[in-house]
Amino acid sequence: MRKEQTYQWRSLTVGTCYYPEQWDEALWRSDLCRMREAGIRCIRIGEFAWSKVEPEEGKFTYDFFSRFLDLAEELGMKVIFGTPTATPPAWLTEQYPEVLNCRQDGVPYRHGMRRHYNYNSPVYRLLSARIVEAFASHYAPHPAVVGWQIDNELNCETGDFYSESDTDAFRLFLQEKYGTLDALNRAWGTVFWNQTYTAWEEIYVPRTTIHDSTNPHQVLDYIRFISDSAVRFCKMQSDIVRKHCKPGDFITTNGLFGHLDNHRMMDEALDVYTYDSYPNFAFCMTEDPLHAANLNDRRWSRHLTEVRSVCPHFGIMEQQSGAMGWNTRMESPAPKPGQLTLWAMQSVAHGADYISFFRWRTSVMGTEMYWHGILDYDNRDNRKLREVKAFARRLEAIREMAGAEYEAPFALVKDYDNDWDAELDAWHRRLTWQSEEELFIAAQLAHTPMDILYLLRSTEAAELLRYPVLFYPHGLILTEEHAALLRDYVEQGGTLVVAARTGQKDAAGQCVMAPMPGLLAEATQTDVTEGTFVGPADGTVTMDWAGRELDTGVYNEVLALTGPEARVLARYTGSYYAGEPALAERALGKGRILHFGGTFTRDTVRAFLDYLHLSEPWGDVLTLPADCELCVRRKGENRLFFVLNYAATSQTVTLRAPLTDAETGEGAEGTIALRPYEVKIFRS
Repeated sequence: MRKEQTYQWRSLTVGTCYYPEQWDEALWRSDLCRMREAGIRCIRIGEFAWSKVEPEEGKFTYDFFSRFLDLAEELGMKVIFGTPTATPPAWLTEQYPEVLNCRQDGVPYRHGMRRHYNYNSPVYRLLSARIVEAFASHYAPHPAVVGWQIDNELNCETGDFYSESDTDAFRLFLQEKYGTLDALNRAWGTVFWNQTYTAWEEIYVPRTTIHDSTNPHQVLDYIRFISDSAVRFCKMQSDIVRKHCKPGDFITTNGLFGHLDNHRMMDEALDVYTYDSYPNFAFCMTEDPLHAANLNDRRWSRHLTEVRSVCPHFGIMEQQSGAMGWNTRMESPAPKPGQLTLWAMQSVAHGADYISFFRWRTSVMGTEMYWHGILDYDNRDNRKLREVKAFARRLEAIREMAGAEYEAPFALVKDYDNDWDAELDAWHRRLTWQSEEELFIAAQLAHTPMDILYLLRSTEAAELLRYPVLFYPHGLILTEEHAALLRDYVEQGGTLVVAARTGQKDAAGQCVMAPMPGLLAEATQTDVTEGTFVGPADGTVTMDWAGRELDTGVYNEVLALTGPEARVLARYTGSYYAGEPALAERALGKGRILHFGGTFTRDTVRAFLDYLHLSEPWGDVLTLPADCELCVRRKGENRLFFVLNYAATSQTVTLRAPLTDAETGEGAEGTIALRPYEVKIFRS
């Protein structure tokens, strides 16, 4: 069982990010007063300001931030202080170049950007510990300070590290894990292509190779090592800060980023987790948009669902307030009227109790001078500030709902080994990324709130049993511990859905010489007789499920039943395996397990949701059009229904039971019209 979250906001709170070192001190008072007038009660500072406290090595000066904190206290503003290790100063990188991260070919990343350090440099760890001790010992006692952010966006910009210090640390990591080179050689399958190691000094972090193809088992361990390094770096800092924190103050960091076990970091180093939410990334980055009604920003709900799996009652350290972009990349449109509020409410609806807008005022300098804040360069009141004020007033009406649980009738099951394996295995990635995306889209269109549940070393069946249904689409890496846990869940009454290529690999990422679904084969009473990607000549391969013809996705497995309790629910209707089983179900204990031989599409997921009685779970209370998302949060007997309209057109919601407008306290029933980008909150 995971450690309980040790900090929660007592009321829904609005904040912003502020950089006093970037502005004339004459602006501070008016800025803080305008924030207070807008309903902002907390600010984050300091995460890029190492040189303001240590301008030269070993020379410390505290007056600058002391003046700012005194002013914040005078004006009743609370402060979250960031440790400044994301941007080491020029004197440090010049004098100690070994602290720099490197490209895979060994060329160092030089001073001038951010996050150019590596976690494993002994010098950097020493100097980081010293500056964190200086920050925390001097500023933590100040009454204005209520929390600390460790570093900034660990593993952002890059989650790969190739310095000499990383190679040294990687060898130690592997020695601790495997003990002997014989054990490592077996786990990495080094007899393939004559990669056998005879000395630890022969092992490096992954290096440049032909086609950038490296030993997949080595790379899987390397990603585990990067995660371990980041967690240890975070914990080193949080241990220092914790010595100086006042009772009730909290320690957090902001994410989510790759090659990082955020659950472990939360449990070992943090009191609460915060996220940086920028829904407009879907417009300006290369990722595919959410095809459901072309509502790109709606797909950010999937990321918020992931955050909630790390920390149920989280905060938003950076909530988008304006257009985004650097001078070198990213050109995004500004939020349209109502979208700033929509995106902030999207975060609240998914479990955020603290919303901090990035940033108070757009920077007039540097790489992020096009990353717009609430105020623009001219510093005048504007539409965005009016929306922030209105948003703060709306939160005040439901402020007591801080700590309310997000309600979801099913969860998508994930684990870090399979997440990381899907990064380096193109076959795994194609299945997993499509199925997870389609599961999310189908749940959105069925107005079925979902959770994400990670299988961790500490996970127990009771945590799984919170959900009547679990989808674990493509768990290629399957351990005996996880297989036993999933079977226990089913036997105690849960419904588990697994899909193609389940159980194909062991913990090292090697394919097992056993029929799939591997360690779950006895539980499913199924056998995979063959499997294939669906080629262009095949067109769309479908299955017949009780008269519904459904697309079976990009990869298909032919199933066979191996036990008397299993029964066929659907058969393929195309390709050379037409007529063969595509979906089987077995009752097991008090529950059941469904083995689907395909990969998920939204229509197929909708059929599963219908079959498992999960579609429109609150349809007797309210019905929504496809362009609206439904989120439900509950605290005691008090339940809030968040209805979010992502469309640029008005939408109509039908209330099928009497509800109350949570903000006005007035009764609501019948047909309700939502303006473009409008959010309505109803209380049951």
